Amino acid sequence: MNESPQIPAGSVFEEDNWRELKRFTDARIALGHTGASLPTKEMLKFSLSHASARDSVHMPFEKERIAGELEGLGFSTIQVNSQATNRQTYLTRPDLGRLLSASSGMLLADLPKNAHDLTVVVADGLSSKAVHRNAIPMIQHMLGYLAQLKFRLSPVVIAEQARVGLGDAVGEIIKSTFVAILIGERPGLSSPDSLSVYLTYKPHTGRLESERNCISNIRPEGLSYEKAAFKLAWLLEHASLRQCTGIELKDNSDDPETFQMIRPNEQIEAKLR
Repeated sequence: MNESPQIPAGSVFEEDNWRELKRFTDARIALGHTGASLPTKEMLKFSLSHASARDSVHMPFEKERIAGELEGLGFSTIQVNSQATNRQTYLTRPDLGRLLSASSGMLLADLPKNAHDLTVVVADGLSSKAVHRNAIPMIQHMLGYLAQLKFRLSPVVIAEQARVGLGDAVGEIIKSTFVAILIGERPGLSSPDSLSVYLTYKPHTGRLESERNCISNIRPEGLSYEKAAFKLAWLLEHASLRQCTGIELKDNSDDPETFQMIRPNEQIEAKLR
């Protein structure tokens, strides 16, 4: 009985002509193909990325660790929860993730009624992994800019099972002029640990998404902490001058002609020219 001829693996795998573009992006492009199918290696990598994204969503939030690191930087902290009492509820009831629990509301209401320019909220969102990895470095890069702005800060609020809108409720109770919520983004298949910052002027329950500015994809492989911190500081300065955020405040932080007191360091400014 004659054996079937062995076909060399390389003879059935075809690479895409635009594979050179892969070096510019983490997106799944130019994966090659075997007949009409993806190569087994790429299918396995896809499955691994999908599992990593799911893990990011369900990873427990290490709020005590975050609190300790913030206190090490000199911040006082306060921990709150949304009305979503567990992760399953959080995922199926987004509305509850935007509302403070009754006990958290009372906790914030008991804070001294000082004038606050900015409240920073660190929230788990849809990726605790993103917050664990990126929130503290982002805040560290903000310290110099906050000193320049001379903003009066409230205690940093650490929020569990939180959506972006929870920052509005926090800022309203604290009576802060601005709230900046650092929150884990919905994981992507190539970015399970991206952090976003949402900035809102005069936060209150019911604010529209169009009334806030967003800086996204903050991570070493995406938008650097250095650039993200400058963008946030630029937005804070210009929002203070114009007394607005959202669609009324276009992010022109890449344009050196808009720089005022807040300016990037020499390396960033050189890249903008």
